[in-house]
Amino acid sequence: MDLNLVGFIPALLPVALSPGASFTLVMNGALAGGPRGLLTTLAGTALGIYTHALLIGLGISALAIASPTVFGLLKIAGTAYLMWLGIQLIRSGCNVQGSSPGYQTAAVTLKGAWLANVINPKAIMFYLTVVSQFAGGQGKIAAYLALASVHTIVMSVWLIALSCTLVFSARRANPRLLKKYVNIGGGIMLIIFSLRSLFQ
Repeated sequence: MDLNLVGFIPALLPVALSPGASFTLVMNGALAGGPRGLLTTLAGTALGIYTHALLIGLGISALAIASPTVFGLLKIAGTAYLMWLGIQLIRSGCNVQGSSPGYQTAAVTLKGAWLANVINPKAIMFYLTVVSQFAGGQGKIAAYLALASVHTIVMSVWLIALSCTLVFSARRANPRLLKKYVNIGGGIMLIIFSLRSLFQ
């Protein structure tokens, strides 16, 4: 079986277009740092996607999943990190009232966005169970990197469009209120996503 990029896109779309940790972090990045914050968060998430492609291509992800202890520890670490990020967003949203207009909320860093993606158990399982089906019989690293490129492009186009629609165009109305609700709502979403991934 050869690399199947065309078949991969329909399998990818529900994952790439549904709200999740990446969506929440990118919206916060856009609010906190404007276009630069958006691009930083997208770059960190893209690095996470490429990291998953490399780990599965090298067989490391399969080894981690094969050990219930290692995978359990990874789930706990991923849950704890996403919950911490969620709490930080909620705290930032609650403190918006006293801040001045403009980009003042704390943005997620490149490393933070990368880490949130890499230790997310759902992302690991997606690459092991779904992406591996489209990488071809050989499962070469180049095939996984090609699929990761498609994933990154689809995710980036979608999240940039959403940011332009939901964040940048709406900022003119009431930036403080927007920051407050996006950060608090995003923080709650991150906590819910992290708990769901822990118990699934």
